[in-house]
Amino acid sequence: MSKAITGKVYLVGAGPGDPGLITVKGLDLIAQADCIIYDYLANEALLSHARPNAEKIYVGKQGGRHSMSQEEINRLLVEKGRYLKVVRLKGGDPFVFGRGGEEAEVLKEAGIPFEVVPGVTSAVAAPAYAGIPLSHRDFTASIAFVTGHEREDRQDSKVNWKALAELKGTLAFFMGVKNLPYIVDRLIHYGAPKDTPVAVIRWGTTPRQKSVTGTLGDIVERVKEAGITPPAIIVVGSVVTLRDRLNWFETRPLFGKRIIITRTRTQASELRRELEALGADCIEFPTIEIIDPPSWDAVDEACKNLESYDWVIFTSVNGVDRFFDRLLYHGLDGRALGKCRIAAIGPATARRLQNYFIRADVIPDGYRAEELIKALPEEQIKRAKVLIPRALVARDLLPETLKDMGAHVDVVPVYQTVRASGERARETAEMLKEGSIDFITFTSSSTVTNFVSIMEPWGGVSLLRDVKVASIGPITTETAHSLGIKVTITAREYTIRGLVEAITEFFTARV
Repeated sequence: MSKAITGKVYLVGAGPGDPGLITVKGLDLIAQADCIIYDYLANEALLSHARPNAEKIYVGKQGGRHSMSQEEINRLLVEKGRYLKVVRLKGGDPFVFGRGGEEAEVLKEAGIPFEVVPGVTSAVAAPAYAGIPLSHRDFTASIAFVTGHEREDRQDSKVNWKALAELKGTLAFFMGVKNLPYIVDRLIHYGAPKDTPVAVIRWGTTPRQKSVTGTLGDIVERVKEAGITPPAIIVVGSVVTLRDRLNWFETRPLFGKRIIITRTRTQASELRRELEALGADCIEFPTIEIIDPPSWDAVDEACKNLESYDWVIFTSVNGVDRFFDRLLYHGLDGRALGKCRIAAIGPATARRLQNYFIRADVIPDGYRAEELIKALPEEQIKRAKVLIPRALVARDLLPETLKDMGAHVDVVPVYQTVRASGERARETAEMLKEGSIDFITFTSSSTVTNFVSIMEPWGGVSLLRDVKVASIGPITTETAHSLGIKVTITAREYTIRGLVEAITEFFTARV
């Protein structure tokens, strides 16, 4: 007797490429899934929302190369769907030229429960990101979605080319780049004017987006000259002429710039979010990981005796988070700091303190230990008891100077940074060698030293000889220089926001 079916499959549309365009329900299901079966066109960034122990299976195809045939995918869905909560993550919308209907039929026949979660289809999103509305009352009143994947020699075509050529509306072709000459030939053959506007949009909604416009008469040659390859959407119709006025996505200051982020995977999101909002194509290559200190003894002792401290000084966002995590571990919260004055090394650290309902008493104008020392009231520091929760390895300037001023200082490590595993080091090295990287960012001295260490087998410092380097501040820049790395720009404000502003100014100044 077979076991009862306890699983369920969710056919989820991942959207057109921009991970921000997935639906709320789709994202929730990814976070709950036992198993995620995803395609080539489903942005891998969405997998970061999955549970750490969720099984992730890639079944996509690229350039005609199949990781798994459709029949194999169908069998996999049935196998996993019997007992697991499965998300079948498909680019765009699963029921719009995504073969989701076929997969749903297979699941129905096998008795596997399923749901369909629609996604934003690329036929709508890619033109929108290219500044082309599919409908506009001054131009068109109809839209047709068409597969462009039919073979030229097919005798039983399901496409009514005559009707499409006569349609006074917008045509959106999926998967049609390879067959573009045939599509153009059929439309012109059945009467579409050669001066009909056409746009071809590759990797729509992503920083890799590239758009080419023309007419039925010249689009084939223009696409060939531009080197456009799949995946791409073809838009035919007068609405294409609106692109010159409505193009918003490709005009952003960092559009298409490829930037490597070397922060920890968990910390990269803020920098990535700000850079991508300006159009950058971000590549995460973590060089450090944040882990527990070798011992919590010193921190635990400080937590038990917080009332004895006059000052608590935070020198990083990580220090704030890790210290308060340990406070909560002991059943305490921000009220335990009620008698202490608080100092933060910069605005980012001060903002993070506010997450714990703590307002810093002292925030220096600068963002380094030297400026913090100047900002501290000397009379209040003399004979004061000071607690500094920080990294295991850090500059000693601050505690040593405070001791010279007469303070009693306890430095307690609440975290340590270690070298990351360096996965994808080979691929990252190849991108640096071939010159496809516009900038690499370093947000601390440890990101610099660890990058050089990780990359030593593939060239080390020499990989950055012809690459622009962005540093978050002078200490990081000094570390880079000591290793023989030329820094292109150093942020004036030593924060993530300051780093983003420096990179943006670099490119806009060259326009």
